[in-house]
Amino acid sequence: MVNLEKMRADLEKKLVVDKEIHSVVVRADTVEECLEDAAVQLETKISNLQYEVEERGFAGVIGLAKKPWKLRVYENPSIVQEKLEKRQKEILAAQEQEAQAPKIVDADGVFYIRHFVDNISLKVVLPIGKGAPISQGEVLSAAKRSDTLEVDENLIKKLCKEGTDNDYIIVGRYKHVPAADALLAVDISKDEMQATITVSPPDMSGAEISAGMIRQALKTQRVTVGIEEDKIIEFVDNPVYNAPFEVAAAVKPIDGRDAYVSYDFETDSSKLRLKETDTGQVNFKELNLIQNVVAGQRLAQKHLAERGKGGKTIMGQYLEAKNGKDIQVQLGANVKFDTDGLTIIAEKNGQVMLVGNKITVEEVYEVPGVNIKTGNINFMGTVIVKGNVEDGYDVKADGNIEVYGAVGNCKLEAKGDIVISQGVMGRDEGEIKTTKSIWARFIQNAKVEAGEYVVVNDNIMNADVTAMKKILLKGKRAMIIGGHLFATEEISAKNIGSPAGGAETILEVGIDPKAKKRLMELQEMQSNLARELDEIDLNISSLENLKEIRKSIPKEKEDALMKFKEQKIEIVEKSDEMTTEINAIQQRLHELKVVGRVNASGTVYAGTKIYVRDELDDIKADCKSVSFYFENGFVRRGKYDQSQVTSDVGAPDGYSAG
Repeated sequence: MVNLEKMRADLEKKLVVDKEIHSVVVRADTVEECLEDAAVQLETKISNLQYEVEERGFAGVIGLAKKPWKLRVYENPSIVQEKLEKRQKEILAAQEQEAQAPKIVDADGVFYIRHFVDNISLKVVLPIGKGAPISQGEVLSAAKRSDTLEVDENLIKKLCKEGTDNDYIIVGRYKHVPAADALLAVDISKDEMQATITVSPPDMSGAEISAGMIRQALKTQRVTVGIEEDKIIEFVDNPVYNAPFEVAAAVKPIDGRDAYVSYDFETDSSKLRLKETDTGQVNFKELNLIQNVVAGQRLAQKHLAERGKGGKTIMGQYLEAKNGKDIQVQLGANVKFDTDGLTIIAEKNGQVMLVGNKITVEEVYEVPGVNIKTGNINFMGTVIVKGNVEDGYDVKADGNIEVYGAVGNCKLEAKGDIVISQGVMGRDEGEIKTTKSIWARFIQNAKVEAGEYVVVNDNIMNADVTAMKKILLKGKRAMIIGGHLFATEEISAKNIGSPAGGAETILEVGIDPKAKKRLMELQEMQSNLARELDEIDLNISSLENLKEIRKSIPKEKEDALMKFKEQKIEIVEKSDEMTTEINAIQQRLHELKVVGRVNASGTVYAGTKIYVRDELDDIKADCKSVSFYFENGFVRRGKYDQSQVTSDVGAPDGYSAG
C-alpha cells in the first residue's frame, strides 16, 4: 500500500523546493550563449542549469534565414534543494541556540493594601528577573492614612523583601466606620448558569470586600458549584465597582462524540499525486493512482460513540448531556471486520477505495490503456487493459494481466497468466515475465519468460523466449523466425527458421532453461576467475623468486605478496563453490526425465540450430514435416506426428472473454 504519510511529507518537501525554483526565458544565437545569459540572471554556475527548448535556433545559410534559440532555463532542482536544506539547517541551528538560552520575563514587584473589617492587610508579589523591587516607602505611605491607628513597620519591611505568597497579611489597624463599608450584592441568572457580584465602593474608613465575604455571600445564595476562585482573587486585588463581575459559572454538559471511522488510506483520489525522482524532478510515469493492499492489512478503524458528560448549574442542578450516536459501517467487496469488531481489514490483495461510502478492495483494476494518463501500473491483483500498453510504460500485477490491444516497448510482469490479444512489438527492449503462462497473437523483438507455457497464434520473430514447460505456435501462420527459444518439454510450430537464411534461429528443448542459463553464468564466472588466478599466480611467482634471490624484499612488496596470497585463497574458495554448484546443475540436467521434442508441421529452414538435451542438430538443408527428439545420445529426426503435438493446454485462469 502506498505510504500516504510519507507521500504527503515528500510532496510538501517537493512543493517547498518547487517554490524556490525560478526560470528565465533567454534568446541567443547559440545554446551556450543562452546558458551564459541565464547563469548571470539566476546568479549561479552554468553547470547548475537545466533547460527546455521552446524554439530551436538556426545558424542560417551565409547569414540568411538566421533564427535565434529560445530556451527556458532553470536551476537544477537538486541544487536548489541542497541550498534550501542548508538554509533550513542554519535557521534551525539559530532557533535551537535561541531555545537553549534561558528565557527570563522581567516583571516589577506589586503590592496591594486593603482594609478588611478593622485591619489593614498587605499582599506583596515579588519582582521577576530584572524587575524593580517593592518600595518600602510607597507601602508605608499607602498604609498610613488619616484613619490609620497603628502599622507594624518592621513586618512591612520584611514582607516587602520576602513576599506574602499570594495571601493578605495583617500589618496594622485603622479606625473602622461600618456605615462607610462597601456594599456587596449577588445576582443569580434565571437559568442558574452564572453568578455575578455588584459592589459599591467604600467611603473613607469603610471596609473593602474580602475574598471570604464573597464566598460567604455565594454560600448564602446557595451557590455551591463552579465558584471561580481566580476571579474572586482578581476582584479583591483590583476591584470593579458598580458593575457586574462574574464569580461563579455552571459546569456545562459535554455531549458525547459520535462514532466515526478513521481510514488508513487516502479517500480523496485528488490528493494522490506525482512521484518525484531521486533528483527531485517529477516522474510523470509514476502517478500513484493505485493504493495497493494485501490480505490481512488494516484499512480503517471504527471508533465507538462516547457517552456525554453531564454538567451542573451553580445551584447544583444536574444538566444532562447527549450521548454520541453510533454509526453502521458498510463494507464492500473483499473486506471484513477483524475479531475485535472494530478494525476493518482486507480479505484479499488488491486496490483499496471508497465506493459509495463502502470500503472496498478491488481484485481487478481496469484501464482504457496504459499511457501518460495512467502512468505505470503496479497492482496487487489482476490488471485488465482495454487498449494498448504504450512504449515506455510498465505493468506489474500480483494476479493476471490481460491486454485487449498491443504491447510495445514495455515491461509486463505478473504472478498469474498474461494474455495479449494483439501481440508484442518489443523493439529489442520489451520484457514480458510471469510465473505462469503467456498467451499472445505474436511476439516480436522482445524478451519473454514464462513459468509454464508460451502460446502464440501467429509468429515469434527475433525474440528471446523461455518456457519452463512448452512453447506452442498454433495458428495457420505459426512461424518461428530468428531468436533464441528455450523450453523444457516441447516447441511446436508450422515453420521454423528463415527462408532467406538471414536471422539466426536457435531452439533448445529437453533442458531446464533456468538451470541452463545459471550453468552458463557460472561457467563464464569461473572462467574469469581462472584468468584472474593465473595473473595472481604469476605475481606471486615473481615476488617469491625476487625474495629468493635477494633474501629479502621491501616491506611494500612483502605486503603485496601477502595480499596476492590472500586473494588466491579467496578465488580458489569461490571457484570451488562454483564447481560444486556446476556439478549439481549438470547432474540435474543429466537426470532430467523429460526428453524434449521440436515439432514442425511445415518446414524447418537451413541454418536453424536445434538442441535436444544439449545435443545439436545443425540444419544444413530444408526439411519438411519433421520432429526432432533425443535417442541414444543423439538428436534424431522423425516424421511429424500430430499426436505428439500438444493440442490443448487449457485456457488462461480467471480472464474475461474480451
